[in-house]
Amino acid sequence: MLSLTPFLLFDGICEEAMQFYQFCFGGDLTLTRLGNTPMKAQFSPEQHHKITYAHLQSGNVEFSATDWLHPIHQRQLGNTTAMYVTGDSLDELSPIFEKLREGADQEFLVELREMTFGFYGRFTDRYGVEWYFRGGRKS
Repeated sequence: MLSLTPFLLFDGICEEAMQFYQFCFGGDLTLTRLGNTPMKAQFSPEQHHKITYAHLQSGNVEFSATDWLHPIHQRQLGNTTAMYVTGDSLDELSPIFEKLREGADQEFLVELREMTFGFYGRFTDRYGVEWYFRGGRKS
């Protein structure tokens, strides 16, 4: 069966970011360090702490991440990728929204609120990841 999982790219902060996301969503977090893989021989010891693969699974929430390791191709922060969280009610979405927004960029924060089409909110978190929340159709 084909599936699509969001995959986030970080620059040395993958472990910290994914532990924060685990705090927000709960669930099981798997972290694989470069230093614990056969790939370590291809990189300097200063890189061995970086995460080659992280995976968070919490109910229907699932995504993966890594620290950027490509020696030539440079990672660029951009605004073309986002995480989209949906739920049935404000009570379901609000606790996660509040946890994730801690340290978020206030300039682009849209508080989670009821709109004509349901609940909506968005922000850029402290790691530069865009988050969109939507849920519960208004009757």
